[in-house]
Amino acid sequence: MGQLMGFMNIEKKNQSERKPVERVRDWNEYKIPLTEKEVKKQAARCMDCGTPYCQIGTVINRGTTGCPLHNLIPEWNDLVYHGLWKEAYERLAKTNNFPEFTSRACPAPCEGSCTAGLVSDSVSIKSIERAIIDRAFEEGWITPKPPKRRTGKKVAVIGSGPAGLACADQLNKIGHEVTVFERSDRPGGLLMYGIPSMKIEKDVVDRRVQLLKDEGIHFETNADVGKTISVASLKEAYSAVILCTGAGKHREVSLEGRALKGISPAMDYLTASNRNQLYGEPLADDFDAKGKNVIVIGGGDTGEDCVATAIRQGCKSVVQFGKHGKLPAKRAENNPWPEHPNVFSVDYAYKDAEEVFGNDPREYYVETKKFVGDDNGHVKELLTGSFKKEANGAAAHKTWNADLVLIAIGFQGAEDQVFDAFDVKRDSSGRVIEADTIRYQTSKDGIFAAGDARRGASLIVWAIEEGRRAAAAVDLYLDKKLSVLN
Repeated sequence: MGQLMGFMNIEKKNQSERKPVERVRDWNEYKIPLTEKEVKKQAARCMDCGTPYCQIGTVINRGTTGCPLHNLIPEWNDLVYHGLWKEAYERLAKTNNFPEFTSRACPAPCEGSCTAGLVSDSVSIKSIERAIIDRAFEEGWITPKPPKRRTGKKVAVIGSGPAGLACADQLNKIGHEVTVFERSDRPGGLLMYGIPSMKIEKDVVDRRVQLLKDEGIHFETNADVGKTISVASLKEAYSAVILCTGAGKHREVSLEGRALKGISPAMDYLTASNRNQLYGEPLADDFDAKGKNVIVIGGGDTGEDCVATAIRQGCKSVVQFGKHGKLPAKRAENNPWPEHPNVFSVDYAYKDAEEVFGNDPREYYVETKKFVGDDNGHVKELLTGSFKKEANGAAAHKTWNADLVLIAIGFQGAEDQVFDAFDVKRDSSGRVIEADTIRYQTSKDGIFAAGDARRGASLIVWAIEEGRRAAAAVDLYLDKKLSVLN
């Protein structure tokens, strides 16, 4: 372990942040990595537990506890503390294909289950991981490593998000010929178009995709399977197909006035913004917050990203509706360690809003009732009630000015097209129900599913783990050894 009693004697420090007054003027990443001295000091806080809950990777009370990738966290913490950075990277790379993504966009359930968190603050695992992978790229330790031999077997991966990329990476390392089909014009899935560059700058995604290309993975973009590419042609050309399309079907609200202009799904809005930043594509009126009163319906991370994006576009005001109440400052009794702590925090978008507008934009227990439009068919107001009933049983009603409304209430699983084309069954939540966590194969021979499409919308670490496990199952299938999994 690092320093004896380090977790008690050394104060936790995460990556610092650029000042909101500066960062709201651009689209660059808002985090500032720790210095080498700071990282080694934080690594000294790791206890090297006999049972490292940080890496258990399971679900407790519907929440992720520990790292689903089972990262060897105590090992690389100790190596960093002793200055053995390359060895730390090698340990990290054993379980995580893309630490540069997880160290930026993962909510760090590993820290929530850190044993040190029982008596002190948890270890700053995410910040240490970021330091390791950044240094690995800076030192040139990460170079293309194509497989030394090819098996002659061809595999198609549909979707280039974290699950698809991880699956393709693992299968390529084994020696299979892998082609990734992406319906958009650029690989990366939500990493590229769904997550704002304030969290992941797009050259970080491009760098990894280029590495995968240099290692022999083929990418077909603008490839809309089921439309521009037939299922029959894929089945004929490839020995196996893995569906890693994500869970992109957004949840809708069925309310009066939904058809008004100025109301859009959050992911469509974020995608348009990212494309505007990457290519200079003009923003449609429904995706431009400049000078507008913006309301975001949904209290999660996607909604938060919408808040941050609207501020950078120059909105007049922004409010985020959540159906639940404000989280407690400390763990509640029904949220014990090692569960992920459901506690109140002020994340980057809310700090941005406080800087620009002087207040936290979040409103709690808000139930949207109706959209009201102007004479031109454009939204102008929202009528709301409250999920928290007043003492007399009546809900608190309120009218809000709104020129742009973004719906960020979650996802309903995979979109229909690809799965209908493959005749794969899904449940009422849109998840593939035929593929389990051992075989990952659907009822159709040679057709597999992994990631959010199989699991439902989840964390980036789960997507990568799903891709890795599906790749192992596909490899056994290709070797005609799938029976060993029964």
